[in-house]
This record gives sequence, C-alpha cells and structure tokens, in this order.
Amino acid sequence: MPDGRRPLTLKDADDYTTKLPKKKFDLLEWQSAIEALMLCSRGGHAMLARIGVMRALTRDDERAFNPDTKRHHWGKPKLKREQ
Repeated sequence: MPDGRRPLTLKDADDYTTKLPKKKFDLLEWQSAIEALMLCSRGGHAMLARIGVMRALTRDDERAFNPDTKRHHWGKPKLKREQ
C-alpha cells in the first residue's frame, strides 16, 4: 500500500484496488484479485480474495532458492545405541 502498510481487512484491499492507476488496474493479476474480492462480497471464501490480493501485490518479487536454509540429513547426531 502507498503508506507502507499491508491490507489487513477486505475493506483495506477494496479501497486499495479502487484507487489503482489504470496501468496497474489492467494487469491480469489485479483483475483476478478484484474478481475474487467481488466473489467474496457475495458470500465466497475470504481466503481466495486474500490469496488473490497477496499474489497481485507480490507479482514483481523474485523468488529464489536459498541453499543456506536447507537442512542436511548428514548433520544429524547419532543415538547412543548406534555408537
């Protein structure tokens, strides 16, 4: 969001999407997020709307594999009975 906050409620997400510039509004990610918000307002699942908005917000983020976070199986300590 412009002020650095994350949308906490569906109303926050709706307010943000209605103020989008035309260039962003026409992107496929935002169109599907807006459609999910409209379905949610008619009794659909709120989680689908949240997923749609979060995917649209993070569409430019690069997802990269970080090998430092992977745990290796060979670092496991041995049990006393195995020694």
